[in-house]
Amino acid sequence: MSILDLFSVSWMSILFITLNLIILIFIMNLNKNPKNFPPGPRGLPLVGNIFNMNLRRPYQTLMELKDTFGPVFSIQMGLRKVVVLCGYETVKEALFTQADQFAERPNIPIFKQTTRGNGIIFGHGESWKTLRRFTLMVLRDLGMGKRNMEEKIVEESQHLVKLIAAENGAELQTMIPLNAAASNIIVSLIMGHRMEYNDPHFIKLLKLSYESFRLTSGPFIQLYNMYPMIHPLPGPHHRVIACLDVLKIFFKKIFIEHRQILDENDSRSYIDFFLNKQEEEKDNPSSYFHEGNLLSSVTNLFVAGTETTSSTLAWALVIMIRYPEIQSKVHEEIDMVIGGSTPQIQHRHLMPFTDAVIHETQRFADILPMDLPHETTTDITLSGYSIPKGTYIIPLLRSVHRDKAHWEKPDKFYPAHFLNDDGKFVKRDAFMAFSTGRRVCVGETLARMELFLFFTSLMQHFSFHPPKGMNAEDVDFSTSGGLGLVAPSTKVRALPRCH
Repeated sequence: MSILDLFSVSWMSILFITLNLIILIFIMNLNKNPKNFPPGPRGLPLVGNIFNMNLRRPYQTLMELKDTFGPVFSIQMGLRKVVVLCGYETVKEALFTQADQFAERPNIPIFKQTTRGNGIIFGHGESWKTLRRFTLMVLRDLGMGKRNMEEKIVEESQHLVKLIAAENGAELQTMIPLNAAASNIIVSLIMGHRMEYNDPHFIKLLKLSYESFRLTSGPFIQLYNMYPMIHPLPGPHHRVIACLDVLKIFFKKIFIEHRQILDENDSRSYIDFFLNKQEEEKDNPSSYFHEGNLLSSVTNLFVAGTETTSSTLAWALVIMIRYPEIQSKVHEEIDMVIGGSTPQIQHRHLMPFTDAVIHETQRFADILPMDLPHETTTDITLSGYSIPKGTYIIPLLRSVHRDKAHWEKPDKFYPAHFLNDDGKFVKRDAFMAFSTGRRVCVGETLARMELFLFFTSLMQHFSFHPPKGMNAEDVDFSTSGGLGLVAPSTKVRALPRCH
């Protein structure tokens, strides 16, 4: 070997060692916490606290860590440091009192891939603020919280009752009909009309929406969000992206149809309002009313408006078969207040027990136990800890809804949580089923109306029972999920009631 060859090998070795040192220093800096950062379990280089986490039920791990590290602690999810907020007081202080400082969304790989930062739920900065204001205005103009929206939900309730009655008491998986009913309310807002339950396009949309929600809540997507570099590998993330792509293709066709008959003086749907606003701002190169935001916003509304409401209702029915004595009290109140009449929103204040059961279902089921993640917009101080700008925040809603300081029986289904000594309904500060602050659910008013009218209509017409051969006490509430919790898979039998 010549001197020149030795010289080359030497420099190659030095280069290799230098690169490894740079990588090592980079990893060490990643693992190094900023000054006065919230405490947490020690993580390993690159993997962080992944081996501490139950990826099927990450909220359970976070609840356990809360008992060790307190209401504000940190974990490392892959290469990213995350701050977890626990308990009513802490979450309220962050999301409500310091709302602007916690108002951003972090870049979450699966949603960055599917939305490109567009839309209402996972949008950022001024684009998100503009779309949120616009969406709230449009939903109100289309009747959210008003009489005409109530009439649509009542009509859809009747379709739902007929669909379930056609099963003649056979065992059924309630997510299918409940998805269809909840989705049709959103579809009527988005497109201006409902869809028939047997429409093959509608059935396909419902399956795609449910599958994307279920897979996104699964353990593999938790890993994908920690290590997006695994994108080229096979996995459920490709199925999530494919499901949402098909939804987008469907909505693109709807956009074309609406553009052809668009009337600037007569907007009948969310799509119409958006397209008219887009036309109005066509000469503004900085306009946020572009195709990407329309597509993501409509998809956001469809999936979120379908899955959260239908999952809550599915939970409610499973809870009813688990606690037949509670179901009987709901039936008694419905018979006394509504009788054979059509349920109306005006009945709600006369039905405190039924209202309490619905709210307790939301608290107990905890459809989004870790909320949707937030991100700090500036350097802030919370509970004495320093949290830098751009920190990924998990408001652990499970800890709010299980806060022993605010709930008498936090781990039990207990409707009395929402009743006073006189049996009247009472609001609870620690109820955050729709989150709170700047990112509170835009469809909260609509969802509250849907839950009451759908639930009372179903309970008015049916008594719900477990599958044959299963006792009520054998009903299992266990479920899994990261981002969201789907309802338990228990089937129910809906038997008609006599009036």
